[in-house]
Amino acid sequence: MKICAITMVYRDYWALSQWYAHYGRHLGHENLYVVSHGPDPEVARLCPQASVITIPRDGFAHFDAMRNRLLNDFQRGLIEVYDWVIRTDADELICVSPEHHSGFHDLLSQQEANAVFALGLNVAEHPGDPELIDGELALTKRRSAMFSGHYSKAWAVRKRVGLMRHGIEVRPRFAARHPFVMPRGVYLAHLKFANTQALSAANRIRREIANSTGPGLPGAAWQDPGSENRKFFDMMDALPHQDWSQAEPAAYELLSQDPVRDTNKGLIRARSIKGQVKTTLPQWFASA
Repeated sequence: MKICAITMVYRDYWALSQWYAHYGRHLGHENLYVVSHGPDPEVARLCPQASVITIPRDGFAHFDAMRNRLLNDFQRGLIEVYDWVIRTDADELICVSPEHHSGFHDLLSQQEANAVFALGLNVAEHPGDPELIDGELALTKRRSAMFSGHYSKAWAVRKRVGLMRHGIEVRPRFAARHPFVMPRGVYLAHLKFANTQALSAANRIRREIANSTGPGLPGAAWQDPGSENRKFFDMMDALPHQDWSQAEPAAYELLSQDPVRDTNKGLIRARSIKGQVKTTLPQWFASA
């Protein structure tokens, strides 16, 4: 079985280094594809064995829609030579529990559906956590997390299934009955809040994009990212703590069924339910 991974990035160097190390270890760095939004030699330096595709950075009008169409088309091209394509943002790592699967090949070889979802986690830097040194894997030092329906995303596809708005895109007439598959023991670790130093740098880029001109630009979360980030960390501080052995089964039961099925747009995605507790990641995440 042949599996590759793809992401798109603009100057989010810390997250990209995490993505490259993680998926390269599991799939082989030669099976990684990075779409660079604008020429940037740093991307090639951080990902020396990946294939880097540079696209023009001409503006941000309707950016999300353009980005999604481009990546879906590229993904469909890769399916001509790979059995499965993994697609995540640069700050998203798919982690597979060794209690359930020996790795990506074992997991995906068992699937009958053409797309799979993962149980989402927002991983957060906790007061007192040690600083992350360049090249250090985030999950070796970050263990505070909250389950998230918003990040319980589709992450791997085969054949010609497209991704859209954290879910899968199918013909509208199939949306009511198309399989929604979230295998047990598979997690999407969202690292946006795992490194506050990197977050500050990324905020400057988000603000620049959201406050440029043109239709269809990102909204308030990018226009004032600092305020959004403070809301997140305040929420994490306020949430009660629950042990993983209780929090994880409850989150899986809630999010692995009854997805949103938009029969007009042909969209299937997990429900955007916010976590009600925070938890501590098991030790195996450090080497996931």
